[in-house]
Amino acid sequence: MSASSELVALCRSQVALLTQSLGASLSVVYLTEELREEGESQTKLIPVVVYPESAAWQAATALTLVPKLKNSLLPLLSDTQSFAPSDAVFPHMSNTDRTEDTAAHDYNLLPSTQIVLPLMHDNSFMGLLVTNREHKPWNERERHEIEHVAQTLALARVLDKRREWYEQQLTQQQSLMQTQRDLLDNLLHQLRNPLTALRTFGKLLIKRFVPGDANRKVAENIVRESDRIQELLKQFDRIIELTPQTEPDPEKSLSVTPLVLERTVEPVTKPLVLLPNISENIEPCSVVDILEPLLASANAIAQERNLNVHFEIPADLGLVQANRVALREVFSNLLDNALKYTPAGGEIHIQVEPKEDFQSIAISDTGPGIPAQDLEHMFERHYRGVQAASQIPGTGLGLAIAKDLVEQMQGKIEVFSPAKHFTNSNDSNPGTTFVVWLPVVKKAINN
Repeated sequence: MSASSELVALCRSQVALLTQSLGASLSVVYLTEELREEGESQTKLIPVVVYPESAAWQAATALTLVPKLKNSLLPLLSDTQSFAPSDAVFPHMSNTDRTEDTAAHDYNLLPSTQIVLPLMHDNSFMGLLVTNREHKPWNERERHEIEHVAQTLALARVLDKRREWYEQQLTQQQSLMQTQRDLLDNLLHQLRNPLTALRTFGKLLIKRFVPGDANRKVAENIVRESDRIQELLKQFDRIIELTPQTEPDPEKSLSVTPLVLERTVEPVTKPLVLLPNISENIEPCSVVDILEPLLASANAIAQERNLNVHFEIPADLGLVQANRVALREVFSNLLDNALKYTPAGGEIHIQVEPKEDFQSIAISDTGPGIPAQDLEHMFERHYRGVQAASQIPGTGLGLAIAKDLVEQMQGKIEVFSPAKHFTNSNDSNPGTTFVVWLPVVKKAINN
């Protein structure tokens, strides 16, 4: 059972009126754990307010109402008859006033000094208002006032449950929107890698064609359209940055939502992924086959930026268990990261080494390296550390995407700075090494 502090305060003020204006000696407000339609299964009632507060709380222990009892409330109250629950509510009752049925959570008709009213709204049973005046029966006017109090509490409970529902829906919608936004960020980021390669190939073609060659115009069109797509991606980035993060006010739309809402937004239990069903499409694949086309693109970009790319790949390299599409995205992001942060004249090294249970794929650069305080955050979404203040463009998503994809393939990714696996004495930059570990395909043992 959930009740807001505002609802509890309202309940307290309303039952205080019963004491101060009508002379009630004890009043208790019970609320159900959930809103239930009349006639459904058992409902548990929890006391939320006892007034006066000095009253013993044992006079308001939790109750369980069975359907038979709930169905009997309305006819009993239709004649303004007064009744009260068993000794759990009024321990001061004499034993002669109790029966075995009462101990089984049934009701007995009692003198008119004691009244129990259900909190009802649109056939929904939401609780009880129990009030008692020891020395003077309630008259007709007083009973009507108590009924108005019960109606007020019922309406307040309705609004409180509606507020709670809206807050849940708001949280779920925000979670879904954030997940969708993360997916959009991922897609936009992944578009940049093949776009950069396409533009670079177009520029290389332009250099190879002599002026007047008909194919030169085609290459120029490729570069021009690539630039146009690049500009559109920048516009997407601006729009995403301008998207307001403010929360809508649920109070503004309370009047248009019914009390009982059966269809709700399902909570997001796991994030949307860039490539669905990765773990279900793991198969033996060759790291070399995946790296070769990526290295061709990397070499083209490196040539334009005056970088040297070196790779060491054994000839008898075995297969790994991976998702081909996901692994291509991982290597593409890591190569793009190395190309982006390596200054002109620098080097990029790709080394693949077979191990007993894993293959390691290391991509190292001679860039500025990563400060120690940034290393532990490098795989967090949108984190760029000191590079955020540099002129190098980036969204801080590539490494986070790579880590997520590698882990979905039961692998591991690590980062080292200064760089490992090679030494470049001609470069004063410490460099960075990213190592991807992928499980190998076990060779069958012949008996």
